[in-house]
This record gives sequence, structure tokens and C-alpha cells, in this order.
Amino acid sequence: MDYFKYTQDELEYLKKRDANLKEIIESVGIIERKVNKDPFQSLIGSVISQQISTKAAITVKQRLYSLTDNLNMDSLKVVSVEELKQCGMSYRKAEYIKGIIDSKVEENINYDDLHLLDDEEIIDILTSLKGVGRWTVEMLLIFSLNRKNILSYDDLGIRRGIMKVYSLESISKKDFQLYRDLYSPYCSIASLYLWEVSIL
Repeated sequence: MDYFKYTQDELEYLKKRDANLKEIIESVGIIERKVNKDPFQSLIGSVISQQISTKAAITVKQRLYSLTDNLNMDSLKVVSVEELKQCGMSYRKAEYIKGIIDSKVEENINYDDLHLLDDEEIIDILTSLKGVGRWTVEMLLIFSLNRKNILSYDDLGIRRGIMKVYSLESISKKDFQLYRDLYSPYCSIASLYLWEVSIL
């Protein structure tokens, strides 16, 4: 099993940068979050998971993997939107998944080389696909490509975490940038701890 990789040195950097975060890090300890190193699979999984429960997403993914022989390209080439829908997703979401599949089949996007690009380049490329927004790609950057400096304003859990840690009633996009600057270049590691705080 692969996990998001970070080091004690990165934690020490964050602890020195911010006393509030230091308290959280020392209280929570090391966090292990699973990753899928295949960005194509990760993107499909992220779109499936949008706006449904974790349990429902797992069921849909299992059906899709069964239908396509674990996302085998020969199976993906011929799968229809209707077949995708029968895995338990809406017609619109099935269309989005079909679009992602076609982008790989037709080689419009080279998923194998995404790791060579910087974060914003990857966001620009993948958000050109229908149903793929910035938040979805930011999660892929963390949980597939192990990028270290992602703090997503579009993630409700992250915003809630910041508000809890710093006793804020709300947070504007401008103020959010201050925290991004504070945690940089290890925003993704800070994100792990902010997510933990958000559910306490």
C-alpha cells in the first residue's frame, strides 16, 4: 500500500513556522493517507466520489473495476456511457467518466507524463475535461502525484480546519492566501492536519 510521503524535517519546518499548527502536529502525530500513484485511475476515482458518500463511491468503483477488468484499456475502449451508468452513477457523471476514458484512449492527455509538469500546468490540462474542476485536480496532485504544496481553498474541510485552529468565524480568499504563504512549501502536509482538525 502506498501512502502520501513526507518527512520529519517537513513537520519540523511547519512547527517552527506556526505555533498553532505545531500543537496540532504534536497532538495528532504521523498521519498515513493512502495514495493511488496512477493519475488516470485517481482522476476517475475522484470524479466518482464527487457529491456521494464514501460507501457509495466504493460500491461504484468496485462495479466499474469489475465491468472493465480493473480498468483494462481494451475494456475501456468499448465501454458505453449506459454501461458506466449501470455501475451506479448518474448519467452526467457517466458522461464525465467516459470523457476521461476517451482522453486516455485517444491520447489527448498523456497521463504517464503528468508528473513531469508543474502543478498549475496539470490543473490547466485536466480541468479542460468536463466534470473535472480545480478541487478534483488538487486532490489528485496530493493523493496521486505526492505534490507537497497544495492548500485547496475549494475544500470545505481545509477551510473548517483553519477556522478551528485559529478560532475564526469565516475566512476570505485573501486571508486564505496568508495561510498558504505561511505553510509553503509544505501546504499539503499542513492540509493533512487541517483535515484531521476539521472532523474533531
